[in-house]
Amino acid sequence: MVFAHDTEAALVQVAALVNTPLADVAALDAFLVDHEDSGVRAGTEAELAEVRALRPVFRRFWELGEDDLVELVNGLLRDSRPLPQLVRHDGWDYHLHAVPRDAPLAVRMTVEAAMALVDVVRTQASDRLRLCAYPDCGNVLVDLSRNRSKRFCDAGCGNRAAVNAYRARRAALIRPPEA
Repeated sequence: MVFAHDTEAALVQVAALVNTPLADVAALDAFLVDHEDSGVRAGTEAELAEVRALRPVFRRFWELGEDDLVELVNGLLRDSRPLPQLVRHDGWDYHLHAVPRDAPLAVRMTVEAAMALVDVVRTQASDRLRLCAYPDCGNVLVDLSRNRSKRFCDAGCGNRAAVNAYRARRAALIRPPEA
C-alpha cells in the first residue's frame, strides 16, 4: 500500500469522478456505490450539479505544479472548514473523516479529496497523479503501483495499447521486404 487506505480510496474516487460524466442522478448513485460512500445523500438534481461542478476543480490536481496544488488544496480546506476526527464504521478500522457524514455530498467529496492531496504532497508523490498515456484519451489516473509504472487509465486504454502493439508486430512480420 502506497498511502493509507482512506487516502487511496479518496484518490481513486477523485480520478474516477474526473473521468466520469455522471449523466444523471442514477449514475451518481451507482458511482457512490462503486466508491463506498457512507454519508447522507440528497439524491437530487441540485446535488448532482454540485458534484459535477467538482470535476474541473479536481482535474486541476493533475495539471498544477506542487506550489499551485498546495495553494488550491489549502483554499479548498479553508472554504470547507474541516474538523478531522478518527472514526470507525462499516467494517473499516479507524480512519480519518474531516467532515461529518451528514455534511452535503459535494463538501464531503471536496474535503476527502483535499485531505488525500495533503498526503500526496507530504510524501512527495505528486508524480503518481498522471494523465493516461494512450493517444487522445485525456483521462487521469492515480498510480498506486509499487514501482510507479501505471501508464493507462481504467477505461480500457491499456488493452487497446496492447492490441495496437500486437497488430503492429504482426503487420511487420507479414509485410514483404522492400526491394
